[in-house]
Amino acid sequence: MHIQPNWIPKNSHFPYGQIIFVTNPFEIPRGNIPVGHGKLFLIAGPCVIESESHARMMADSIQRITSDLGIPYIFKASYDKANRTSIHSFRGPGLVEGTRILRTVSEAHGLPVLTDVHTAEDCAVAAESVDVLQIPAFLCRQTDLLIAAAQAAKQNNRAINIKKGQFVAPADMRHAVEKVRESGCDRVSLTVRGASFGYNNLVVDMRSLPIMRAFAPVVFDGTHSVQTPSAANGVSGGQPEFIPVLARAAVAAGIDGVFLEVHNDPPHAKSDGANALHLNHLKAVLEQLLAIHEIVKGTAV
Repeated sequence: MHIQPNWIPKNSHFPYGQIIFVTNPFEIPRGNIPVGHGKLFLIAGPCVIESESHARMMADSIQRITSDLGIPYIFKASYDKANRTSIHSFRGPGLVEGTRILRTVSEAHGLPVLTDVHTAEDCAVAAESVDVLQIPAFLCRQTDLLIAAAQAAKQNNRAINIKKGQFVAPADMRHAVEKVRESGCDRVSLTVRGASFGYNNLVVDMRSLPIMRAFAPVVFDGTHSVQTPSAANGVSGGQPEFIPVLARAAVAAGIDGVFLEVHNDPPHAKSDGANALHLNHLKAVLEQLLAIHEIVKGTAV
């Protein structure tokens, strides 16, 4: 006997072997990026802003690849990595300089940009310059942050991307979505980045993708999902060789977008280099994902 979980709307169902349509699709105005409309999109860039010249170089390099492949593209980089393991780790240029750099990248390349916000006070300033405010996984239940981000997004015609906490059940992310929508922002997506599996390790539950897709467009983070948190003597380690494997599985499961931290020199990246995808491998990975996505689209219901 099949018992329908209480979080699924009464008229919803998960047909055996098929992909459900996403609910509440939207569009990011800059670049006309479709989110949840059936076209796979990419969020990619370095973990943190290392310098203006590096950010612009990465944006240009990735944009060339996505333009060739016809993939809608959002550049990402953080102005402040406020959750680094060690107090001695590089955090970024800060809110004012970081958002200036992101605005410059956006204007120079015509790209929408995404960045993390860690405090409610940062949201209004960040929303003046970026197109997508991202809520970090560790903070996905912080009501004041979600409300502030939603209000800033509504005022500036922006979007919100919430990363699912490593400790949160997929179905419980509907509450985070409701906090954003009921605060005035309907442009909200969710990102899966793995679930805690004991200490210093993550696993990906592919069931979480269709579960969360029942109430928002879903993105899969293929790089943080291979992270080994705080496992490398004060910094996080990673297993980047599994990025293509997990990303292929996620696209086959049915998602709306892919999130990848990409770097031209991962061993010398200033943050999360151990789980970053090398820029040289990006095009081949995306070609595989697009091929799988074309097959999956034929099974949607």
